[in-house]
Amino acid sequence: MASYDVIIIGGGPGGYVAAERLGASRQHAAKKKVLLIEKAALGGTCLNVGCIPTKTLLGSAKHYVHALECEKFGVKAKDVSYDWTAMQAWKAEVVEKLRGGIAMTEKKLGVEVIEGEAKLFGLGKVEVSPPGGGAAQVHEAPAIIIATGSTPAMPPIPGSKGNPKVVDSTGLLALKEVPKRLCVIGGGVIGVEFAGLFAALGSTVEVVEMMNEIVPFMDKEMAPILRRAMKGVSFRLGCKVERIEGATVCYKAKEGADAKAESDLVLMAVGRRPVLDGWGAKEAGLALTPNGIVVDERMRTNLPGVWAVGDVTGKSLLAHSAYRMADVAVDDILRMSSTAGGGAAKDANIMRYDAVPWVVYGITEAAGVGLTEQEAASRGIAVKKVRLPLGVSGRFCAENGFAAPGSVKVIADKATDRILGVHVVGAYASEMIWGAAALIEQELRVSDAKEVIFPHPTVCEAIRDALFELEERLQD
Repeated sequence: MASYDVIIIGGGPGGYVAAERLGASRQHAAKKKVLLIEKAALGGTCLNVGCIPTKTLLGSAKHYVHALECEKFGVKAKDVSYDWTAMQAWKAEVVEKLRGGIAMTEKKLGVEVIEGEAKLFGLGKVEVSPPGGGAAQVHEAPAIIIATGSTPAMPPIPGSKGNPKVVDSTGLLALKEVPKRLCVIGGGVIGVEFAGLFAALGSTVEVVEMMNEIVPFMDKEMAPILRRAMKGVSFRLGCKVERIEGATVCYKAKEGADAKAESDLVLMAVGRRPVLDGWGAKEAGLALTPNGIVVDERMRTNLPGVWAVGDVTGKSLLAHSAYRMADVAVDDILRMSSTAGGGAAKDANIMRYDAVPWVVYGITEAAGVGLTEQEAASRGIAVKKVRLPLGVSGRFCAENGFAAPGSVKVIADKATDRILGVHVVGAYASEMIWGAAALIEQELRVSDAKEVIFPHPTVCEAIRDALFELEERLQD
């Protein structure tokens, strides 16, 4: 039996970042002895079959779209086309190199990585079964971090199980050719991103969504802007899928009529579910809900010496949320060991969710952080708001044209002037939302944020313009 300071189950974003933080810790005379267990490939869903491969293909699609549209910007291109096989090869190269980078970092920091199936084997113990069979080994540690991630949800829609015409996001990423017609069940982040990708490459795309608008957590004033910007995608909103016949999706339309979406391939994109089975969660006595492992603000579970981070908690299924959860859990582990060893306890680092940014990647991006106008109303907060076109930015117009879709919305507490939410639809949204997250994390007022100098010419200046206009409204 091998002993460690910390054992981590799962090598996705939450797991490998926790291992890195522990391996790099300088808070003690010696680094923590860390074991990281992963049953498949380092990087988890995000790197291997999620965020990175999807964004790699979207990046290639953007190059293609920009080439088609380049003449209006003074650039001539002839015989523009794309090569799906080459795009897939580039995707594979990116994933492989980034995965190798993670492995190199873990090795550099002294983290031991084992491939195999992990199972809680009692308090402080983890059993690991090697791939391909063989004798299992038991390892022990006073601290265990669970980071088993999530998997695509597959609802029991009649005709979907065992249907070769129905794929999840992992299956769609592995396609050998672009489908001529694609039906997407689900208008959330995954469905919208794939719909935009394949529409850009010439597929006829229909999205069937049960809710009345796409991306349900988006501000209700901003979601329609994103939807209208998605060229080549038809949306069937307020529709309930009843069955699938081959590649034909049969659904009940919003007004109650029976309808069909005929396609060559169906993507099931109705969300993800935490991986709670197969590693001893119930047997160990972990407190669980259908949404994930129950954790507190320090990522502690109900079992002493056990923390959980990332998708498996069901709190926020985003890679950067997993990063932050890993930081919080590691800080708590180090704080507890420091106190137990006679050291001074530092202030507790806790997980806060209102300042977690989100992004929808596509040919047109969307991003947001903080409260939507609807969430503020549900909390009884009176707000002032401003929504401006991104066209107020000279750079946005110069690089995207005057007709390009884009908008920014800032919401503030009417009584306190504190910034509550920032929401953006348009090019570069993903790269500027972090600044808005900082404003909210620091609980800045509009008057405080106005003093921040925004570089010119940048698209983020639209946020500055919104802040100045919002202050005028707050004084009304």
